[in-house]
Amino acid sequence: MTVLVTGAFGQLGQALQALAPKYSNIRFYFTSSSETDITNLESLEKTFNKVKPDYCINAAAYTAVDKAETEDEKAKAINVEGAKNVAVTCKKYNTRLIHISTDFVFDGEKTTPYTEQDATNPTGIYGLTKRDGELEVQKNMEEYFIIRTSWVYSQYANNFMKTMIRLSSERPALNVVADQTGTPTNANDLADAVVRIITSGKTAYGIYNYSNEGAATWYDFAKEIFRVNNITIDVSPISTSAYPTPAKRPAYSVLDKSAIKDTFGIYIRPWKEAIEPYRG
Repeated sequence: MTVLVTGAFGQLGQALQALAPKYSNIRFYFTSSSETDITNLESLEKTFNKVKPDYCINAAAYTAVDKAETEDEKAKAINVEGAKNVAVTCKKYNTRLIHISTDFVFDGEKTTPYTEQDATNPTGIYGLTKRDGELEVQKNMEEYFIIRTSWVYSQYANNFMKTMIRLSSERPALNVVADQTGTPTNANDLADAVVRIITSGKTAYGIYNYSNEGAATWYDFAKEIFRVNNITIDVSPISTSAYPTPAKRPAYSVLDKSAIKDTFGIYIRPWKEAIEPYRG
């Protein structure tokens, strides 16, 4: 079986690269934006013609949430047109698609975990482009899995965990937002779940939620990062209003994972259990 992975140097892409050697029955082909530009159909066609993948994991995305508010055309090109191009090419080559999306497709107005059936209502450009990218996938092919995830962190690329560890070495104290609730997701756990979907061979196509289990605020997350890494620093909770950002974040974006667990028999670790000492 051949699996093409776009966005090879993002968090999920690198986590999949670390996981790949464990699967001798799968030939993974990792490609970055410099080699395969998903905004360019010709570039995608060239890669697909060479690799002829059975599955494509589309982990390529524009993820700069705040920058997207001013770089909306760039975000749209990658997250919407890029998603469409991948879907169209997958259909042409009879390739099953696993497309990675986000909790930012929701407005955060709920107070109970979001299911796959809940209405989307993104509040910023990033979330809007990711939602529109989902719609392009659904419009252009049938054999797809859309995986919505949240608060992804790892030893790879840029993320909240690495930022907190860096700031702890530069400052004596930190203020962290404590009124936004979601769930941290270990990119390595997400990578494992994605490959489990592939190896299951199941064709229960559609949208699925995946994050680690439980709920946390960014303040809770930061405290746990410091505890696990034996870092002593004063951390104070603050409100979102005290830390304004260009893009509005969902106040609540915990995801209900019942569907992915029931369909694919995937065990999901609690978020605190998933955090390991930083190995960067």
